[in-house]
Amino acid sequence: MSVASPAVTRRGLGPLALAATLAAGGLRAQPAVDGPVTIIVPYTPGTGPDILARLVAPFLGQRLGQPVVVDNRAGASGNIGSQFVARAAPDGRTLMMQPNTFVMNPSLFRQVPYDPVNSFTPIAELSTGDLALVVNPDVPARTAREFAELARARPGALDYATPGNGTPQHLGMALFAQVAKVELNHVPYRGAAPAIQDLIGKRVAAAFLPVHTALPLVGNGQIRLLAVGSLQRSPVAPDVPTLTESGFPGAQADLWFGLLGPAGLPPALVARMNADINAWLAEPGTREQLRAQGMQPAPNTPDAFAALVKRDFDRWAQVVREAGISAE
Repeated sequence: MSVASPAVTRRGLGPLALAATLAAGGLRAQPAVDGPVTIIVPYTPGTGPDILARLVAPFLGQRLGQPVVVDNRAGASGNIGSQFVARAAPDGRTLMMQPNTFVMNPSLFRQVPYDPVNSFTPIAELSTGDLALVVNPDVPARTAREFAELARARPGALDYATPGNGTPQHLGMALFAQVAKVELNHVPYRGAAPAIQDLIGKRVAAAFLPVHTALPLVGNGQIRLLAVGSLQRSPVAPDVPTLTESGFPGAQADLWFGLLGPAGLPPALVARMNADINAWLAEPGTREQLRAQGMQPAPNTPDAFAALVKRDFDRWAQVVREAGISAE
């Protein structure tokens, strides 16, 4: 894939002709970044935001005409790397790839060194990932409604596994329980692998899992998929209804990933980077790269992404308050 650098002049225009055209307003100079760009990933290598950052970095580098590198600054559930970006100069040289967990953290921790709404400039949402409500095969429920009825008949008796307190899977199930008006017992694990192992081992009844993680287990008969938490049906599981279709509107729970910079980034630079990201998302190979990671492209505008950040910050704060959840 070859993408022309912004610094390359239009073919056939010499330096003097190009200067005259610019002066006449025939071409508008692109807002530029003055130096190498670092995408901070506040999580360990191999995680969703890290994979996304490394996929988009070469394309963004070509578009900006600058080297783009990825720097993992993990720790404190993403708060260390996020604080670093919040304090960086708003010159476009320090960016950040985040999942939606960063809007959840301020509600889960007593002290968070950033404000997800005011400390950053949203640039572009890149992708989404669907979560699914699943149960082990011994649970006598084949729909989300049947699962809710079973839980309602046995308050607190059904366990559900998550990768840990305050994870999207935890908050997703807590939201479902609030909407369905049922009481479920949370069993947090240290990571996804042991949680899934106990689910397929029938030591816990249910879980919220990424759809691409759940589907192979469904195919092997190890779990049953009841519904997806996204607003629309998953393109990789089109026969599975959403929670809204299942009778639980407002129980939306999914994953999203986006690129942000420090507060105060120049709007022209934000618009340029947003256009660059959307161009990458439109590349024929990008959809397949994302699908291999269980994601779908989610091109939008900076304003739409900013609205998503604010909306999810408020929404998950309410879920955390009502459920009494803490990550500490």
